[in-house]
Amino acid sequence: MEVSFWSPMLYCFGVAMDGSWRVMDFSAFDGELRSCRGGIEVHSASGGVQTVPVADVAVVLIGLQVVLSASVLHRLCEADVAVLFCDWRGIPEGGCYSWSEHGRVAARHRAQAEVSLPRKKNAWARLVRAKIEGQASVLENLKIRGSGELLALADQVRSGDPGNVEARAARLYWSRALGKGVGRQPAAGQLIGANACLDYGYSVLRGHLMRAVLAAGLAPALGVFHRGRGNAFALADDLIEPFRPAIDEVALQLPPTASPSDRSVKQLLVAAASQRFDGDGHGIPAVAEVLAQSFGRYVEGDIDRLNVLSWQGPSVVGVGD
Repeated sequence: MEVSFWSPMLYCFGVAMDGSWRVMDFSAFDGELRSCRGGIEVHSASGGVQTVPVADVAVVLIGLQVVLSASVLHRLCEADVAVLFCDWRGIPEGGCYSWSEHGRVAARHRAQAEVSLPRKKNAWARLVRAKIEGQASVLENLKIRGSGELLALADQVRSGDPGNVEARAARLYWSRALGKGVGRQPAAGQLIGANACLDYGYSVLRGHLMRAVLAAGLAPALGVFHRGRGNAFALADDLIEPFRPAIDEVALQLPPTASPSDRSVKQLLVAAASQRFDGDGHGIPAVAEVLAQSFGRYVEGDIDRLNVLSWQGPSVVGVGD
């Protein structure tokens, strides 16, 4: 899938996905949106003005510094544009959707609900394989034995992972990773050590996947593997798997006394959840959006297989800085 970025004037507020699913990102924008014929006017705090047509827009992300009126919401809903209101992290916490039966978001939800079990199993296998390959890269980058064994396990993953290769790989991976100089693990309830840092990094990472899933117009509760009546973001918990090793590589290099309660450690883990992920230099949030968009096309039948990147590293987040 080709991804391009809209950068009118001095700020970047748009992301175009494959020409048919365009996301306008105002989550970090400071200014005002006004309704106009056929679109909206973007007034930045610096004084610039840009008119943007909404006919081909699917989703608009609205941040805390954006000022808008009910007429803007009406214009967007009339054009079948989903509006997502984001918190300070850029993570959606609510939304406004058109009630049109032929809306793009509604069509994607229906396709997702009706996707066949074999296609679900195939998607899960690709996610698991990418996760294990990423774990192998972590061991390789940290000069820990076991990367070859993990790659061999990745080759054994089949549709739906009936052999539970993911769990077998996890046992090998963590036995090797946690045995490499991370020290004694903390007692329950202590917010120090690798476990606490991993949990915090994963929570930040999950926020990026939640945003990607919603921006792609997907139903977040409809996962391919994770499920549960109380999990509103089961799909995010599926798509997060290939990105976890990027957090692991940073957290596993922290000292045993490191704690996410420490501001510097927290900043490091936040950076780890946004770091470069692919060979073209795109960060985790951008790659997550591409994966979610690809999954949307996959459930709609536009593509036959889900392409999932794996973590290669090495991490550029400086643990010792």
